[in-house]
Amino acid sequence: MRSMKTTGRSEAAPQIPWADRLRYFEGRQERLVQMVRDLVEIESPSDNKPAADRMAAFLASRFEELGGRAVFHRSQDFGDSLQVNFNHLPGARSSNRRPPQRLPVLLLGHYDTVYPLGTLAAMPCRLKSGRLHGPGVLDMKSGIALMFHAIEALQAWHGDLPRPVTVFLVSDEEVGSRSSRQITESLARQSAGVLVLEPAAGLQGAVKTARKGVGEYTLRVKGVAAHAGLDPGKGHSAILELARQVVAISKLNDLRQGVSVNAGIIRGGTRTNVIAAEASVAIDVRIQRAKQVFGIDRKLRSLKPFDQHCKLEVTGGINRLPMERTAGVAALYKKAQEIAAQVQWKLDEAAVGGGSDGNFTAGLGIPTLDGMGGVGQGAHAIHEFITISELPLRALLLAGMIASI
Repeated sequence: MRSMKTTGRSEAAPQIPWADRLRYFEGRQERLVQMVRDLVEIESPSDNKPAADRMAAFLASRFEELGGRAVFHRSQDFGDSLQVNFNHLPGARSSNRRPPQRLPVLLLGHYDTVYPLGTLAAMPCRLKSGRLHGPGVLDMKSGIALMFHAIEALQAWHGDLPRPVTVFLVSDEEVGSRSSRQITESLARQSAGVLVLEPAAGLQGAVKTARKGVGEYTLRVKGVAAHAGLDPGKGHSAILELARQVVAISKLNDLRQGVSVNAGIIRGGTRTNVIAAEASVAIDVRIQRAKQVFGIDRKLRSLKPFDQHCKLEVTGGINRLPMERTAGVAALYKKAQEIAAQVQWKLDEAAVGGGSDGNFTAGLGIPTLDGMGGVGQGAHAIHEFITISELPLRALLLAGMIASI
């Protein structure tokens, strides 16, 4: 596992008081909010490539305004994921005597949302009572705006970025990151640490130091069809067998050990007068520790039919290993606490059940801190919002972490 080493600011960095840095972001709060609004009002559902690509192009142009070099990772089925490199070559703009090149910090996030195209018509982006509402505002377009403004601030304070930075925004996180995972993992291996701009945990704004692993399985049952009225004794119902299997699956839950198994979507049958020949269930699995992968996988694949005339097929697996609170994660959290304390902010940590692309990077042993994005509630819901007054603090924390990892 990679060790987590932290250093101070660049030798040439001016000693700007932390209170002044916070005031810098407070003075730019309206600009920050406007950028979030701009992003929310460009709809970018995971399953609409043209819309997603419009968002990627817009983001590339904005980050290039700051001197970044944009690279598109093309995808046939999803939007093109966007990588932006800052200061990846030594001896850039501001100094002839730069320190030795350091590994970049990876700022990781996604620009796709769960909302279908046209959602803005019924769920417009709006300001109300100190909150900004809109589809994707919390998860996670506010996080993207924080990336932009933290980089801009570091350039203003130092004349250039104090270290290399890689921004990577994927197009398919909400649907499993299948087209982007390998790129995320490759970039993480080349980085000193990963800061994930997913939403903070709760209205208290805690960063996330642990996430459960996520698995997606499908159980398919093949039975024997028969006429429900003429030959009821000759059929073997796939639906009845599946119902029994769902009860068995529910017994695999072990909440004390952080293992949850949920049969979420059931399909089966063709007509009410036909004993069903086929049925299936989609199963969500969450695990707390990587060592639990084998056990839950073996139990699901070892399911046996109650009716010997029925056949079972289990497919799928664990998509994201857990993000565990390793020494590297803990070191990043400690550094974040120290930065927050400079402005009398007690920064909490949280372990959450949902997964993110931070699971991938943490699973490689790369120090990863998640939940660095906006503060709010209602991700994926009609009431999704961020708390505007929290944005300057989040930008300050991100800028401080970029400079100090």
